[in-house]
Amino acid sequence: MSYRLTAPVPGWTTTTDVVVVGSGVAGLTVALNVRKAGLRAMVVTKAMLDDGSTRWAQGGIAAALGDGDTPEQHLDDTLVAGAGLCDEEAVRTLVTEGPDAVHRLIGTGAAFDQDADGAILLTREGGHHRRRIAHAGGDATGAEISRALVAAVRSDPGIELIEHALVLDLLTDADGRAAGLTLHVMGEGQRDGVGAIRARAVVLATGGMGQVFSATTNPAVSTGDGVALALRAGAEVTDLEFVQFHPTVLWLGPDAEGQQPLVSEAVRGEGAYLVDGAGVRFMAGQHELAELAPRDIVAKAITRQMQLQGAEHMYLDGRHFGAEMWEQRFPTILASCRSHGIDPVTGLIPVAPAAHYASGGVRTDLTGRTTVPGLYACGEVACTGVHGANRLASNSLLEGLVFAERIAADLAERHRAGDLPERSVDVAAARSARTAPLLAPETRAEIQRLMSRGAGVLRSAASMAATAEGLAALGREAGTHLDEGKPADPRVETWEAANLHLVATALVAAAVLREETRGCHWREDFPERDDAHWLRHVVTVLGSDGAPEASAGRP
Repeated sequence: MSYRLTAPVPGWTTTTDVVVVGSGVAGLTVALNVRKAGLRAMVVTKAMLDDGSTRWAQGGIAAALGDGDTPEQHLDDTLVAGAGLCDEEAVRTLVTEGPDAVHRLIGTGAAFDQDADGAILLTREGGHHRRRIAHAGGDATGAEISRALVAAVRSDPGIELIEHALVLDLLTDADGRAAGLTLHVMGEGQRDGVGAIRARAVVLATGGMGQVFSATTNPAVSTGDGVALALRAGAEVTDLEFVQFHPTVLWLGPDAEGQQPLVSEAVRGEGAYLVDGAGVRFMAGQHELAELAPRDIVAKAITRQMQLQGAEHMYLDGRHFGAEMWEQRFPTILASCRSHGIDPVTGLIPVAPAAHYASGGVRTDLTGRTTVPGLYACGEVACTGVHGANRLASNSLLEGLVFAERIAADLAERHRAGDLPERSVDVAAARSARTAPLLAPETRAEIQRLMSRGAGVLRSAASMAATAEGLAALGREAGTHLDEGKPADPRVETWEAANLHLVATALVAAAVLREETRGCHWREDFPERDDAHWLRHVVTVLGSDGAPEASAGRP
């Protein structure tokens, strides 16, 4: 049984060959590459083309580009960070195809920082034993990549763009294969309101779900729409419990909510220190890489120090950089700090962990295929197996790039083989799909508070039971309003609230099941890693009652 969001019947329909949902590095790379195969592409994005998570990426893109570095070394660092749950074949694909993919990105127009001889400048970040992070504009790598890809997409007349559009649900044919999607366009004109796009294949590149927590580095559009759509369509999602909390997010006060400013790991890569309120370093001796340990280790260390000292944050000390280095290497972070009354040239930067990246997502194979035929996924919405239990710093942009190219290659091959026909939507199945009641817009904040309190950096059976009950109560309340003839109106705010509620419930179900501490999943009641029982993935699907069901899956 499939499910769908409550929404009006589509008032308009359009067609294309491949519809791509999302306009970050993954989505735009798919669109550009399927065009080379002669396929029409349509890019649907929730805001403007450059408003996704890619442009907020500061540190850079990791690849074995430097002298003495090799894909094998990059693979080793990735496997260590992933805490035993990486798919080694997926990681090997990433690190071996990564360098050429970066050079193709440069060919598209992305300009990375270079030295006087024209060689790409490389830095280090947490978990890397070598300098292999290429950056642009000092600390504006994502913005530069986004600029280059957006320019290339806008110059291609074979790529149609639909901005300010929230994707709703997948359309399928009589055989259960993806045949398009429904969406709501927030604008005026011929494509206003709910409509449908019929396509030969659908690619999800919707980014993350950081907005499920109160404090996150993710933009406001990151409400887990792709994972929610995939669950309702019957797809498997994997390892949702592994949400990476970035260790160094600018602390703006105890009541700060929504998107928070990131202080890139590259700041520590260039030599900044983590210190407590007394100026004492606390990472030395905890890991061989100290401040450059993998993110889960640093986030846990900061959280422990906060608990021990009764503090709300720790500090990052980069005063020894001097004004010139801050201005040239980290101009974006410098401006962000100063806008909040903090000058890192002369003072300490208050930092605390905040939700940053979903290492799990919609389960895919090495060509980006999900468990629903014709539905692909790449970028943060996907779980390719690359990240395991904890993403290695700056592997995210590379993963989006490499696996987007692989999706496009698979679609091109299927097109040449005649395996990408036009598909007719099974209208009867779409009409018979069950709908869940929508949640009122104000429940968004309550979902975030519940998740931050009970399923954030620190988790336990008790804390997550309280979170699960709070989420269930919100669902029951929505059902009561529906029964009383007072349902929430179908609109962007209620659809987003429904997506957040579904994703939050699925995440908690997976986190409750995994009774161990591994990577960025930290259980207070199960503080040790347990390879004997949990060296395996957690797979979540929707049950017959529409609720997420998590189970221990493949090792």
